[in-house]
Amino acid sequence: MKILLVQPAGEWVRVRPGQPPLPRAMLRFSVMPLTIVGALTPSRHAVRLIDENVEALDCDEDVDLVAITFMTALAPRAYEIAAAFRARGKMVVAGGYHPTFMPDEVAQHFDAVVVGDAEGQWPKLLADLEAGRLERIYRRATPCDARDIPTPRRDLVAHTARHYVTADAVQIARGCPHACRYCSITAFHRGTHRTRPLEAVIAEVRRLTGDFMFIDDNVIADREYARGLFQALAPLRKRWVTQCSIEIADDAELLALAHAAGCRGLFIGIESLDPRNLESVDKGFGRCQSYAERIARIRRQGIGVVASVILGLDHDDVTVFERTLRFLESAHVDACQVNILTPLPGTPLYGQFERAGRILDRNWGHYDFRHAVIRPAKMSAEELSAGADWLRREFYRPARIVRRVIEAALRLGPMPAWLSMRLNLTYRRDNLHEGIIGWNPAYRAHSELPGTATFLPLRQRKMHSPL
Repeated sequence: MKILLVQPAGEWVRVRPGQPPLPRAMLRFSVMPLTIVGALTPSRHAVRLIDENVEALDCDEDVDLVAITFMTALAPRAYEIAAAFRARGKMVVAGGYHPTFMPDEVAQHFDAVVVGDAEGQWPKLLADLEAGRLERIYRRATPCDARDIPTPRRDLVAHTARHYVTADAVQIARGCPHACRYCSITAFHRGTHRTRPLEAVIAEVRRLTGDFMFIDDNVIADREYARGLFQALAPLRKRWVTQCSIEIADDAELLALAHAAGCRGLFIGIESLDPRNLESVDKGFGRCQSYAERIARIRRQGIGVVASVILGLDHDDVTVFERTLRFLESAHVDACQVNILTPLPGTPLYGQFERAGRILDRNWGHYDFRHAVIRPAKMSAEELSAGADWLRREFYRPARIVRRVIEAALRLGPMPAWLSMRLNLTYRRDNLHEGIIGWNPAYRAHSELPGTATFLPLRQRKMHSPL
């Protein structure tokens, strides 16, 4: 069979026929599940992969089977793609987070749905399709054994690798030992955390020729495993980035080992500066009172910090946006991902907001962490959306980007500075492309914060606004 693997993209970043990709450096790993699916595919089948973020999709392509993976925000686009291929007589199957949590809904648009890990299920689906006995839903009784996770087919993205900060992604584990209420990872992996054999990970890393990233949600989730991993990596003289709990700053030896092993950047979910907010989503272990000190420890080790924040938690009022901006600046965070609290299907948070009647928007396309789909406790949905946009715009003003990159070069070294520059420019280009402006709801007309504008339109989006 000819099999096409598809990663859908959002409206504002999707590459369309005849258009080049946006000039944005993408540090992304959502395409990795499809390279795993490619590795699980028997060699008798021809496999091609399209990531709509960097390459246009041709629905008239000569294929026998189309497999699409997607999260909730991309469900509408995935349904469009499925409809287009099915109209041409092609078989279309779905997998990923949204299909796992909403299989009955997804099955209305696809010929088959894979729930949970692809290992063990994808080969069975292909065999069933060839035998003419395709099932509607494929569901594992238990999560897969981490020893069964294959080395991804990186050759499938070799032709578009230049569009990523790095196309080389390595996975050491599945799942997470924490149970944060907003996070779909624990729900997807059913509360498990499973590590791959260390020797398999090191063998995979040895074959990489350049910088890479570990895509795990928390590289130190298993401290002893992480210690062994860092010790084994050090002689290889590789450089890499990953995601990690801020708790790494509490273990000086482990932090030093990470840097010696080649770690030059950490994506850290700090989420909120209010301990009541962290407690409300079962992330009290973050201990936000010491965030600044711990970020400083990480950066003193020569490791850059990309922070993730969540706005709209129940103890946030309209002052949260300016307070967050001031903290990010004072803590010398190298880049920031700004998220609006979004209860994703399958998470405890979704059930909580559903029961409370606080979900205002059922359009899955708005579940991208950039739209207010809930009724916040201490502000309006409009204020939440406007304030988040304001924070994105203010944090990525040119003067702040320049200062950030220079500081990273002086304090962290060339690679963290290069990464900081590319991420900052990418976020700024996204803001400009989407026409994000926003306003600070803590201020009123004629009472502006210096250098900002208030009561501007929430978003002035133009499909083809110049960069």
